[in-house]
Amino acid sequence: MDWWEPLRQQLEHILKGPVRLSKWTWEEWQLQADAESKDKGILHKSLNVDNKVLFFVHKEGQEVQVLSVESNLVTQVERQLVELMLESRRTQDMKPSTSTSEEERKASAVRDWFKQQQDLGLTIAEMPDTLVSQLSLYSTKIPLLLYGDYSQSRRVSYQELKKLLESFFDAEMILIPLTDKEWLILGSEKMMSIDAADDRDFGEEESIEDTLGAIGFGLHEMLENEWVGECHLAINYPMMPAKSLYTTVLQLRETMMLGRTYHLGSNMHLPWMLQLEKLINLIPEGEKTNFLERVLKRLDVALDSETMTTLEHFFQLDCNVSETAKKLYIHRNTLLYRLDKFKQETGLDVRTFNDAVLVKIALLLYKVTKRK
Repeated sequence: MDWWEPLRQQLEHILKGPVRLSKWTWEEWQLQADAESKDKGILHKSLNVDNKVLFFVHKEGQEVQVLSVESNLVTQVERQLVELMLESRRTQDMKPSTSTSEEERKASAVRDWFKQQQDLGLTIAEMPDTLVSQLSLYSTKIPLLLYGDYSQSRRVSYQELKKLLESFFDAEMILIPLTDKEWLILGSEKMMSIDAADDRDFGEEESIEDTLGAIGFGLHEMLENEWVGECHLAINYPMMPAKSLYTTVLQLRETMMLGRTYHLGSNMHLPWMLQLEKLINLIPEGEKTNFLERVLKRLDVALDSETMTTLEHFFQLDCNVSETAKKLYIHRNTLLYRLDKFKQETGLDVRTFNDAVLVKIALLLYKVTKRK
């Protein structure tokens, strides 16, 4: 925001009046914008509030910087010109620096090698020693795949993202841009031992999956708060990049695809939680449809939104009736009534093991086939 003061002086000269900078929370700005306009969820470049025109300047984390000018000093044409001026400044700030660091050039060389193997249709490939040595990929690393759902017009700076990651983990990280929106992150195995040490203080040691999950969810929460736009994250077991980096990236991409396909609304994707999804994804589409027709009769009647929610919580809580009722804030008898109603409509009792397995698979398939 070094450009703020010269811009403020320029605007005061043009508008012939005081121009002030204030700070809002992102939630306050969105609430005010939604109250003023019927267009929900879009970024409003300016608002009319208390006889003032407020211009959106910059968003950082959950804080928004806003220009404030008396309404009577600004014509509609001037308002549009100021919006365009600020939009131009923001776009300019988002453009990557023309100077590329040596580290970024090395990471780009790995990306180019990845693309070559992918174009050849390979599923297994070992990196050449020249690339391995450039980024010091001989030690065990924790791999994460990050996909940013930001617009095509927005460019994310390599240095900006790397600095953010290293600040969060308080450790050096390796960052490899695979595409404009896809980033491979390699962290030190020490991250796991630190997390495990914290856990042992409470007399209970986490599994490797729990530790990796905690790392992933923590990083995703930070990226949601500090990064513009929605993002998805997948994590895998520690591995030796020199031998298996290419295969690991393919596995991470598969994990993210499965998570986004079978669990809409979930942004953190863990391979050990998607093993059933991986298996059923291999089934031909026609067989999936036939299975649903055989297992669930009167699909749309049996699987209304309330039933779907009830069954998903029931399975998440290991088919425990009491815990599911608590989670749904309903009486135990209400839950039993819903399960009995589902049994009457489908002939399947999810309180028995065999039927629970069938319905669990059917739920996964139903959500996908219904969207198609």
